[in-house]
Amino acid sequence: MGDRWHVEVDRSLCIGSAQCLHHAPDGFRLDTARQSRPAAPDMDANERVLEAAESCPTEAITITLGGSGEAVFPPEE
Repeated sequence: MGDRWHVEVDRSLCIGSAQCLHHAPDGFRLDTARQSRPAAPDMDANERVLEAAESCPTEAITITLGGSGEAVFPPEE
């Protein structure tokens, strides 16, 4: 069994660019305000979701390991 991730979108940072949908269409949805949200906050580790977080122009997407809360993205410095 692989890692589980917890994915969050900071709605105060999201500008609705939809880059996350472009990279991971199954991982994110836009609401009626055109802001992103994860399709499910807890999901299996997924390279496309990581690419979506990395491509977000406002860095509104955070990914942590389920259970431990260890940062996946953005990485801890």
